[in-house]
Amino acid sequence: YIAASPVDPGSMQRYLCYEATHYTRNLIHKSELFELLAICWDVGQVSRIHNHQGQNCWMAVPVGRLAVQNYEVVRQDDQGFCELREANRIEMDPAHPSYVERELPVHSVLNLPEYGQRAVSLHVYSYPYDHCLIYDLKSKTYMDVPLLYDSVYGERTALTNS
Repeated sequence: YIAASPVDPGSMQRYLCYEATHYTRNLIHKSELFELLAICWDVGQVSRIHNHQGQNCWMAVPVGRLAVQNYEVVRQDDQGFCELREANRIEMDPAHPSYVERELPVHSVLNLPEYGQRAVSLHVYSYPYDHCLIYDLKSKTYMDVPLLYDSVYGERTALTNS
């Protein structure tokens, strides 16, 4: 459906905000069943390696191009230790949407410097969730972190106003 129904980038303008320090998470819609976010990526910005707490995620990139680096969880314990191994990498652009693979739900999203432009990705999460695990390859650790919005329904939050 996402591939057959491209989004007009102009229709998203009120939901887009960029920050030089981090990619931004901008809430467009939220219900009990799903939430829709526009995530804005400046050149070179990347997400931390993270999971989706078992939720489904579909992604489209109406502006620019992004890479998704998937990871295999080799080992993980209850004390914060984990070992990851790089798996496949896919590219997303307006003609190539994607989704979080059930078999490889741990990943990072990258707006690689060589792409040379800003990007916007639309994410449909079902169900909405407000925290996830982030992973550190070097220290072989993970931790649970809260997820925040930079804007909600087109209005900047305290996160970006501070």
